Amino acid sequence: MFRSERNTSALASTFSLLELIYHATVRSIRKSQGNAVLGLLQNMFQTIMLVATFYLMYSILGMRGSAVRGDFMLYIMSGIFLYMTYTKAMSAVFASEGSSSAMMKHGPMTTAISISAAALGALYTQMLSMLVVLYLYHAAIKPIEIYDWSGAMGMVMLGWFSGVSLGMVFLAIKPWNPSLVNMIQQIYGRVNMIASGKMFLANTLPHKMLVMFSWNPLFHIIDQARGYTFINYNPHFSNWEYALNIALALLAIGMMGEFYTRQYASASWSAKH
Repeated sequence: MFRSERNTSALASTFSLLELIYHATVRSIRKSQGNAVLGLLQNMFQTIMLVATFYLMYSILGMRGSAVRGDFMLYIMSGIFLYMTYTKAMSAVFASEGSSSAMMKHGPMTTAISISAAALGALYTQMLSMLVVLYLYHAAIKPIEIYDWSGAMGMVMLGWFSGVSLGMVFLAIKPWNPSLVNMIQQIYGRVNMIASGKMFLANTLPHKMLVMFSWNPLFHIIDQARGYTFINYNPHFSNWEYALNIALALLAIGMMGEFYTRQYASASWSAKH
């Protein structure tokens, strides 16, 4: 009987793993919406609706004076983009296939590939939506001026990484009580609408309000992103190192928790989800 020989070199294994992650990422993107273009348009519509809602709220409540001196729409979008990136990354990782999923019956498939695919799929969708919305605003309404593009993009990536890390923690504990963990994850996402601080500038908050937001890594990321976006704003009460350290700690906890949970994986768990 003929048997095909497989190259087991480190380079071949790396390319094989990257290929698996690529195909799993494509599947993850198309899973929620069969048509990739419709999925992108839906995500763009959500972003635009959030921007429009906050613009009207600022205008009706007379809060425009609390914004940084510069492009008011860019100020709103900077908060919305980072909030959406963080939340979508967390939700995508949380919803990825676990060790009891039917997809894990395929030989090459692992939970690491599933989690990586969900995270990269969320990043791709959010980055594409963000760039398209920014281009449309730049071309149709007003030219965009960003003080430090690399720093602002670094904060977007840090927001995504922080969302992935927290999603890993939720994913690790989900099989033990799916309904409770799902409710906690949804409540946390709703609370972050306010707790993320995308409506405020840290420099303008009194101390008693600052302590209510400073625990949240996303608050630090958004405030730092506005420092990179606007030349007129220099954040004094936030730092991105705090958010990075929290994200690394959560990632380590999530990976250990996922490994522990996988040891007790049962086929009956998938019936709970």
